Amino acid sequence: MVTLPDALVSPLLRLAGANKPFVTAAGARKRLEDNVLRPAAYGPPKRLRSDVRVDVVQDRHWPVYTVTPTATPRPAGSVVYAHGGGWVNQIVGFHWRLIADIAAEAGVAVTVPIYPLVPYGTAGETRDRVVELVRSDLEKYGPTCLAGDSAGGQIALSAALQLRDDGVRLPMTTLISPALDLTFSNPQIPDVQPTDPWLGTEGATVFAEAWRGDLPMTDPAVSPLFGDLTGLGPLTVFIGSRDVLNPDVHLLEKKARDAGVEITVHEKAGQVHVYPLLPTRIGREGSAAVVESIKRAL
Repeated sequence: MVTLPDALVSPLLRLAGANKPFVTAAGARKRLEDNVLRPAAYGPPKRLRSDVRVDVVQDRHWPVYTVTPTATPRPAGSVVYAHGGGWVNQIVGFHWRLIADIAAEAGVAVTVPIYPLVPYGTAGETRDRVVELVRSDLEKYGPTCLAGDSAGGQIALSAALQLRDDGVRLPMTTLISPALDLTFSNPQIPDVQPTDPWLGTEGATVFAEAWRGDLPMTDPAVSPLFGDLTGLGPLTVFIGSRDVLNPDVHLLEKKARDAGVEITVHEKAGQVHVYPLLPTRIGREGSAAVVESIKRAL
């Protein structure tokens, strides 16, 4: 697999227009329109690593994939992985490659729900269905972790909070550049925004308004940073310094420590949003650390 120099990431993101749906409200509304007119494909790439098996079922109109290691007679546990994409973009190859790495290298089953995006999906419904999947995996595979990147990090942490409320403490929740507070009200965000080649809060706010459904923006199902963290299992978080979501990760770290929750934050200077998913040297190091956090927990 090709490894890109880190210095090329930002220019390539800008050249590809990756930030267009996020930097303006008009760009966000255009992306919502495209979701209705031209839904994106979500299946895994034809070429995924050969030591995993991919299965899929339809669960109440949700495709739910399971990626399992072929070298292990029985998985050591499971991970329910919520993909990112700003609640508006579909799962892509970078997600699938990380998911396959987790399955093969941690020796676990990875459950991947293809949840409905905005304007169809909402935070509360998605959180509740992910909780159901975790409960199902607990019965089928035993110890189960949650993981997610970006918008999927918001879903994963919201689900972990609900499971805690239901008396289920997970061995690990791994978050990659998680969206934690959808009000985007952290006063440090404007300081980071000029350095971020990918995300913007103006467009993200449009998506967040659609995603919250009937819930207040400060409901923990929407913005998990507003939840009480007491009693949560360990958290592992990956974040770059050139990411508008970075300031809220520092708030999460402090809030977790104050609540007595074990938290490990991998912060990389100069790195952009979801850097462990990117095909760079530092991205591959981050991906390996993601796998290790789950392997160690299970």
